[in-house]
Order: sequence, then structure tokens, then C-alpha cells
Amino acid sequence: MDPEERSITDVLKTFDRWPTWMWANWEIASFASWLKSQNEDLAYKDQIGFYGLDVYSLWESLDIMVDYLEKEDPETGKLARNAFQCFEPFKEKDSYATVFSSSRPGCREQVIKLLKEVRQNSHKYNTEKEAALNAEINALVMTNAEKYYKSMAGFGDESWNVRDRHMVETFETLVSYHGPDTKVIIWEHNTHIGDARATDMADDGLVNVGQLVRELYDEIGVYIVGFGSHSGTVIAGDHWGGPMRTMNVPQAVKGSVEDILHQAKGDNNLLIFKDNEELQDAFSTRMGHRAIGVVYRPEYERGNYVPSVLSERYDAFIYLDKTRALHPLKINPDGHKMPETYPFGI
Repeated sequence: MDPEERSITDVLKTFDRWPTWMWANWEIASFASWLKSQNEDLAYKDQIGFYGLDVYSLWESLDIMVDYLEKEDPETGKLARNAFQCFEPFKEKDSYATVFSSSRPGCREQVIKLLKEVRQNSHKYNTEKEAALNAEINALVMTNAEKYYKSMAGFGDESWNVRDRHMVETFETLVSYHGPDTKVIIWEHNTHIGDARATDMADDGLVNVGQLVRELYDEIGVYIVGFGSHSGTVIAGDHWGGPMRTMNVPQAVKGSVEDILHQAKGDNNLLIFKDNEELQDAFSTRMGHRAIGVVYRPEYERGNYVPSVLSERYDAFIYLDKTRALHPLKINPDGHKMPETYPFGI
């Protein structure tokens, strides 16, 4: 089937890595379908792209690189095949719940060599739209994944920094490809987006995407927006790799950001900190701010709060008093009815 003719649900159902619901959900399907229709009548230079930044797709990136390069650039394809074989012994062990403690010597050197070759030969990859960009980003995943997994095996905090630095490196690759006037929206969990320097993450030597992007581009314009809610539901697992389920999000703990906003108005709200000294002062001290990720354990709710100076962590904050969980594609939501967010047929 021509890739252009595949339905968005068929594309999203190819995500088979935990946590699949983060990408394969009805809300992403809605957005991607809308975006496709918006782009159809635009010149390529005016179209809006939709890219992933993370480092988790090691095996998928290896498969894509080997298949593509062996067809388009056989010499570089040999390097890709060697890199694949370097990682192969660990493929069956990789569940993201357990990690390998060592890899064959030279894995990282092989993929760095491959990345250099891809960059040097990118002019050859013009048979498909964005082929050179695709090749470089997949090579970048391979380069950083070995370092990421090794740091995880050490049970330290460095794996967090490796992962967030990789996402920023991928972001910079996209900006370089599309040109200096490119405008970008990065959508991630608060823990990655909210500037780490305004939280206790900094006390542990951790950095994140929000901090790194501010450091790189603040002079030309970076606007960080956080989200929070007082209660509702969320799709998550209670441990890494665990089955997804809809969980109730309990009412925010007393004195937290979410509790203060609920008590103040009890309604949805938008706080814009830039150029608003009154709001900056109101949220200038550290207070608990709830963090919900793909792993969530509401029974240990007090441990889910990150001490944050909200007005420094974000430039704006969207507060939604009560939220609803995503609708995973594996589940027919609302008794076989599509959510209201879905504007197109499937």
C-alpha cells in the first residue's frame, strides 16, 4: 500500500513498544488527521511536520537504517549492518524494565562512524522526501542509545541527562534541516519541559529539555508552558512495562500548586508569568507541583509532587480543574463512539 494511503490508525498501531498509548491514541489520530488535511494544499516549505525526539526506538532505528542504506548506499549500509550486529545480543533482553549491564566493545564507536558517514553522504539520499533527515535522526538514536542504556545499567541519574540531551540534539538537527526561521512546538511531560533549575532536580545535577533549550535559544524566543489539574483520570501503568489502565487522579494535596488554584477559582485557568510581577511574586517560592508520567501510583500521592518555583519553571501555566484520560486505539472509547476531539472518519 502507498504510505500516503494508509489510515492514521494503521500507522499508529505500528507502535508496539510500551507505553504504546502515549502515541497510539485517538487524540493523536485526530491531530495527525487534521494536520494532514492542513498540509495538503501547502507547498512543502510551508508544511508543518510532526516528529519524535526520544531515544527509545533503538531497534526500530536499526531496522530502518539497515534496510534503507543497503538499498540506497551499500557501502554505508555495511556500516549499518555492523552496528546492528553490535547491539543484537541485547535485543531479547531489552524490555525497558531490565537493561543490559555491558555491550560489546566498540558499539558506540561504530555508530558514531555510521553517523559521520550518513552526514557526509546525505546528498545521495534524495529519492524520498526527507530521506536524508530520516537517516541522520535514526543514526543519532543509535549513537546515543548505547550510552543511554549503559548509564541505565549503572543505576545512577546520568541516563536522564543522556536522554534529555539526545532529545535536544534531535531538536537541533530538525531546526538545522528546516532553517533558522523554523518555529517549533515541543510537547512532553512537565518534568522534561519545565526548567529543571526551578525544581529540586537541579539539586541532583539533572538537566532537562526546557533548561537546555532556554540556554541555547532564550535570546531569540523560548516560551515554556506547563499543565496541571486538581483531579480526574489518566492512563498509566503502576510500574515500567506494566499493563495500562485508567486510574483515578486524586484531589491535589493541600498546599500544592494544583490545590491553590482549585481553592482560588475551582475552574480552568491560564497563568502568564511573563511581564506579570504580581503572579511572579505569588508563585516565587517552592511548592509541590504534581508529576504524572507513564508510570503513576496514586496510592503514594505525596511522592508524586516536585518542589517547584512555578514562575521560573514555566513562562505560562495551563490549569485544568478536572481532566480525562486519553483514549488508546486498542479501546473503542465511549461505547464505540469517537471522542469529540476526532474530526475525521477513520
